[in-house]
Amino acid sequence: MPSTPNFKALLVENVHEDADGALQAHGPVEIVRRSGSPDAKALREEVTGYDVLGIRSRTQLDAAFFEAADRLKAVGCFCIGTNQVDLEAASRRAIPVFNAPFANTRSVAELTMASIVMLMRRIPEKMFAIREGEWLKTANGAHEVRKKKLGIVGYGNIGAQLSVIASALGMHVYYYDIEPKLAHGNARPVDSLETLLQTCDVVTLHVPSTPRTKGMMTRERIRAMAPGSFLINQARGDLVDIDALAEALRDGHIAGAAVDVFPVEPKSKEERFESPLQAFDNVILTPHIGGSTLEAQAAIGSDTGSKLAKFLFEGATLHAVNFPQVEPGPVREGRTRLLVPHLNQPGFLRRLNDAAERAGANVAAQYLQTEGELGYAIADLEGDLPNDFQQRIETLDGTIWARLIRGSAGGA
Repeated sequence: MPSTPNFKALLVENVHEDADGALQAHGPVEIVRRSGSPDAKALREEVTGYDVLGIRSRTQLDAAFFEAADRLKAVGCFCIGTNQVDLEAASRRAIPVFNAPFANTRSVAELTMASIVMLMRRIPEKMFAIREGEWLKTANGAHEVRKKKLGIVGYGNIGAQLSVIASALGMHVYYYDIEPKLAHGNARPVDSLETLLQTCDVVTLHVPSTPRTKGMMTRERIRAMAPGSFLINQARGDLVDIDALAEALRDGHIAGAAVDVFPVEPKSKEERFESPLQAFDNVILTPHIGGSTLEAQAAIGSDTGSKLAKFLFEGATLHAVNFPQVEPGPVREGRTRLLVPHLNQPGFLRRLNDAAERAGANVAAQYLQTEGELGYAIADLEGDLPNDFQQRIETLDGTIWARLIRGSAGGA
């Protein structure tokens, strides 16, 4: 039987260099880098030579991409979300997609807290004025954050960490989440989004983009916010009705806003950004940089790279966003691990075991998980396997692909 082959990984969009060490932690991986986000056609042509593709948020992977990626084994999104990937198309090809959903938590929470302080001190207005030669040395409308009410919509990792920071600065923290969450610091849950909007001096959004959250900050909900309050969206660009927010800023119902994500964002530095929010000097606009710190990018590189390496060299799919979750651990010396994603249909495991028995292999360990139409079977086999064993498994009814990993002395 041949040994586990070397793998090739293509990393685009300036993925942090810490990804390299993480990808190579379990075995040899040849890494090729490309700066920027490649043209879709060029990427489809180039990816045919790679086992792994690493992207960030700009590169779009659609169904046509996955049809062309006949060698590709996994995708790493070196960022928080996976909206740029057609996950259903990836699943049909049994290509797991990994990301780093928690690696930038602190960076986003710090940016949000900084935005709260800047807005409540009216820093954006004073900054724009001083650039024009005006000297707005006034306390009018400027406040400390201490004792002010902060409303957090979405009390996940970012929202919870923000509540700890805000509590330390003396803010009264309230949060709303559709799931029960343990409160941190002095945070208190509220029973409805409307209650939070009406109660708080600052409202900040920290929810994913889902059918339930898209457009959640409608004109009516923005108008339901306390007069003179502030709105912050550093989560997803489709959560807020931007035109309604601009209207509320124009007539003074909302005292200011901080926005880091937008419904339409430039695909490159050369494309011009346009938004109705550019007209206001009491708004902080940033170019989707919530997680853009060196610390966050390093953590994302290590986290996503490690998940990809464990899949390549162990078959682990724990934390894949579109794949049955299996974490079998290292392959023991003297064993060969068989990985088989398959259609989730009755009888497949029986056919797999029959094929192993006919090949004279002993099944020393086995794992099986299913998710929707996709199943994922792993079998650790003992014995000398025939040279055509992988091909036999690939021809089984229901197999999507098959791969073998030879155990080494380093296996547990």
